Amino acid sequence: MNDYLEPALKKNLNIAVVGAGLSGLTAAIHLLREGFQVQIFEKDDYPKHKVCGEYISNEILPYWNSLSIDPFDWSAVKIEEFELTSFSGKSLKTGLPLGGFGISRYNLDFRLAQLVREKGGLWTQDTVERIQFENDAFEIYCRSGKQFSSDLVIGSFGKRSVLDAALSRKFFSNKTPWMGIKAHYKADVPVNRVSLHAFNGGYCGISKVEKERVNVCYLTHLDAFKSSGNLKGFQEVVLNKNPYLKSFFDEAQPLFEKPLSISQISFQPKELINNHILMCGDSAGLIHPLCGNGMAMAVHSAKILSESITAYATQSQSREWLEKTYTNNWQSAFSSRLQAGRVLQRVLQNETATNLGIKSLRLMPGVLRKIISLTHGKPLEV
Repeated sequence: MNDYLEPALKKNLNIAVVGAGLSGLTAAIHLLREGFQVQIFEKDDYPKHKVCGEYISNEILPYWNSLSIDPFDWSAVKIEEFELTSFSGKSLKTGLPLGGFGISRYNLDFRLAQLVREKGGLWTQDTVERIQFENDAFEIYCRSGKQFSSDLVIGSFGKRSVLDAALSRKFFSNKTPWMGIKAHYKADVPVNRVSLHAFNGGYCGISKVEKERVNVCYLTHLDAFKSSGNLKGFQEVVLNKNPYLKSFFDEAQPLFEKPLSISQISFQPKELINNHILMCGDSAGLIHPLCGNGMAMAVHSAKILSESITAYATQSQSREWLEKTYTNNWQSAFSSRLQAGRVLQRVLQNETATNLGIKSLRLMPGVLRKIISLTHGKPLEV
């Protein structure tokens, strides 16, 4: 039974959330609080490790706290400092304007999924293969043969999914040269620092999560990886050219049997609405990982969408109004941040520009904090 207070709704909606990632789970918790019927569709078992930087800006904390979510109850690690190193190991450190925290997706997704169930959300473990919109409603077709109906569908199925192909989304047909690698290590790194290290063809983020684990996640151009043959060769030939990374990998003890990887990561613009499905999180748009803020954006997008849905229901608005409102609010929140991410990504891939930038920013620490603020939002109002 949903234990949240149920306001008087003009449209008592049945909402399907396809994909139990960070944005989908947050949206589900928010919408359950508003009294809606919410059903999650997730193809994978829980919990599960994912390729992810596992650092979140504190900007989301006021919003999460309003949903009775406190990551520090789940052993999140407080992060207050940022470090950047160039290809050659030149280093720059600064305090983070808002700060943040580190927590593994294995832990975080599992905890959020528990909250969804506790608040009355329905859970279907199955692969959604097709979603059809007809007569102002959705039919959801699963691999098991089961079929479900809903009034609204939230698409939160991640960076790349078979559903993207089924929906003929434009970005899916364009091959991209980016791949991500992630693993946990036992290593001696500052507990309150997130660091970003450039190398030829990509960049690597390092920060602590719960249980003294160190998360290492890097993005690389596929051409740089192919030249090395495999992960071990890539580490030895490419990553270790950055002195900081060489020192880290020489001392660190891997905690995974083998690193996780994901290919064909797309940073191209994506449609927010496809066949009336409301895209959220990475399904709506992906910021370059160097900005260290993709998880906060996913949570923020869940807030924007959930508030738009609530207004649509309580004000008895049209579906067209809902889609337009969500699109406008999403673009207002994220367009400039995504543009800043694209610019910074190009700079970090140029060794000369990175070295000159670090040299200049050492003399102007306030400018670095301003750059960081361009890829981070303000604390979310509730």
